[in-house]
Amino acid sequence: MRKVFHGATRIVDSPLCHIGRDNLDFGKGFYITDIRKQAISWATRVVNIGLPQWLNVYELDENYIKQNARCKVFTAYDEEWLDFIIKSRDGKKPWRKYDYVEGGIADDRVITTIEDYLNGDISMEFALKRLSEHQPNNQICIISQEILDNSLRFLKAEPLNDLARKEELSC
Repeated sequence: MRKVFHGATRIVDSPLCHIGRDNLDFGKGFYITDIRKQAISWATRVVNIGLPQWLNVYELDENYIKQNARCKVFTAYDEEWLDFIIKSRDGKKPWRKYDYVEGGIADDRVITTIEDYLNGDISMEFALKRLSEHQPNNQICIISQEILDNSLRFLKAEPLNDLARKEELSC
């Protein structure tokens, strides 16, 4: 079992895969990370100011995933990862043939490099070199509801701000 996190503006004890946009890094699915600090940053983004902020904590059954899911795991910012991200963000849905996708995030720091590459301002080699210098991060997207239901177990939700603490006390 692997501990994973989801930062949100609500408690997510029964996650769903079909909510969200198609053109995210790894497609439409439920996003989690094994990096606690990263999930907290998702919950506390500027857009969430004034809302309850929660850190949802889960156990991920990796054995179930390995045995039952069609997986794609990116271990580095490489040409294959870059191609996948570009196609996903362009609406081409390369993630449709998978139940589970894991790898680096194309966050604000990374997206600038991707845009420079797409605009022809830098080469693929230079883009990959620049990406390799970024601080490690990780995201997991579970695309199949069946895989999600059978591999992810909700443990708890931790309030991250006063609004969430008040919400917790009123339950």
